[in-house]
Amino acid sequence: MNNPALEFRDFSFQYRSQTEPTLRNINLRLERGEKVLILGPSGSGKSTLIHCINGLIPHAFPGTWSGSLTLLGEDIFTLGSFDISKKAGTVLQDTDGQFVGLSAAEDIAFALENDCIPPAEMRRRVREAAALVDMGGRLAKSPQDLSGGQKQRVSIAGILVDNVEILLFDEPLANLDPATGEEAVELIDSLHRETEKTIIIVEHRLEDVLHRQVDRIVVMDRGRIAADEPPGKLLSSDILRKTGIREPLYISALRGAGIRVNPGMGPQSLDTLDLDYGPLREWDRVLVGETGEDPRVQAAETSPAAGTSPVMAAENKNGGPGDGNRLLEVRALRFRYSRGEDEALKGVSFSAAPGECIALVGKNGSGKSTLAKCICGFVRPDSGTVYFEGRDLAGFSIMERAEKIGYVMQNPNQMISFPLIYDEAALGLRSRGAGEGEIRDRVCDALALCGLYAFRNWPVSALSYGQKKRLTIASILVLQPSFIILDEPTAGQDLRHYTEFMEFLLALNRDRGIALLLITHDMHLMLEYSVRAVVLSEGSAVTNAEPFEVLTDDGVIKKARLKRTSLYGLAVKAGLPNPRSFVARYIRHERRHRESGVLSGEDG
Repeated sequence: MNNPALEFRDFSFQYRSQTEPTLRNINLRLERGEKVLILGPSGSGKSTLIHCINGLIPHAFPGTWSGSLTLLGEDIFTLGSFDISKKAGTVLQDTDGQFVGLSAAEDIAFALENDCIPPAEMRRRVREAAALVDMGGRLAKSPQDLSGGQKQRVSIAGILVDNVEILLFDEPLANLDPATGEEAVELIDSLHRETEKTIIIVEHRLEDVLHRQVDRIVVMDRGRIAADEPPGKLLSSDILRKTGIREPLYISALRGAGIRVNPGMGPQSLDTLDLDYGPLREWDRVLVGETGEDPRVQAAETSPAAGTSPVMAAENKNGGPGDGNRLLEVRALRFRYSRGEDEALKGVSFSAAPGECIALVGKNGSGKSTLAKCICGFVRPDSGTVYFEGRDLAGFSIMERAEKIGYVMQNPNQMISFPLIYDEAALGLRSRGAGEGEIRDRVCDALALCGLYAFRNWPVSALSYGQKKRLTIASILVLQPSFIILDEPTAGQDLRHYTEFMEFLLALNRDRGIALLLITHDMHLMLEYSVRAVVLSEGSAVTNAEPFEVLTDDGVIKKARLKRTSLYGLAVKAGLPNPRSFVARYIRHERRHRESGVLSGEDG
């Protein structure tokens, strides 16, 4: 019998700096040619498991282990990191951190150059690897001229050129827009079918990965394997909810309708789903009575084209959600980074009312971050105006704008300057010359609001990633802004931390009346938490509408490279009379449950 691609036997691992093992009694066997998804909440041991497979443990991260781990039949701990790299290749979450060449071709050829492969052979293998990932026409491009998805393809080619047996993908969808993420899943599936490599995917976004079939799903929790099942069987169990992993939206909707999900109905995708939809149709009628039929939802059923929804029409007419009710107003912003380049913003207009929670969505490079920079004053628009509370902000400095508009970066470590929590939160006030008494009162108030008051004298290094994100918000709240922009607020967080952080933000929104602008690729976040979505494409505003309208409008989805919600696909497959209305009603139903303290999806 052939050796398996990978086998853990009673394997445990403890980092040198830890007092407890991170992996405990792992028994896992992957056959050659399998495609396996590994899931788990933050801290479950997923990354450690991958580091054991690709040789970072113990060569980069020392520790002690027990049990055995074999890679293609060999004891992995007898192999050097170079030997392991010839058998298992890893595509990192941050593709920028993996680039070493000045062009795509150079980057792909890096391993071959280290092996002193003759130039003619090297060029042939680079072309073959590039063709596998559809990058043959971009080999001369420099990394900065490639999109996020293209960078990922180059990274994959750089591994394929070495003909490794095992491909590991570490959070491959984390930094990609929905459509590009879908293409990445399709690319991985195509590579699996064409090369018959063993593929391991570590990813939070279960529903997105299941866009294409996987053989098994391994769920990790607290350093152990909690489940190792085919997708259909896993989705039929309660293991995802027990371990804090978000199940696909259409599965949550089926459970909400009282339908018992079982493997026989093919729940692993909408394409394979086969069941009696009677209970779902009956539940839809119940939702009509529960949530009412919003006239805008009815009108959206017949809205013929992208950008013509009733909400958008009201926005165009009034300049915002209600006359005279504008906190922020952006009018016809245009901006280009340098002469000769295309405009990054092409006349973008939108507005926000006090206390609104708005999503800003669109593909990578659509202008989302540039728009935020213009609002905060980090760059000056070439033309157009930003108004705040009716005042033109053109003459305001970045420091003056920060007292009204806060900006929270995706990575909190990029915002933190001081070693102590109190000092970090006090930075904005101290730089403005505030008295220590006022600083103490406002810092303590902000830290209490963010659940960090008890840690005020602790070092920042003692905080978790989520707590650091709260600290960055506390350092903004001391300035008492009424509008906060958050860039990918939940990126890389599991369901529990995602929910805790978003509930915290909604409390600020609800209790303090702070308006929020969420820059995100997470379509579930947009549906679940925002009341309106501004959609950008190629520097222009495509539409400005309710989230359910955006994710059920194929015209908008195509222009902005978004992804249609599976709730809509489920409604169409079930033959519901108004699929778009069902999406709106379901989301409102979930919000009501959440606001009343019932976790989304728990009891439907």
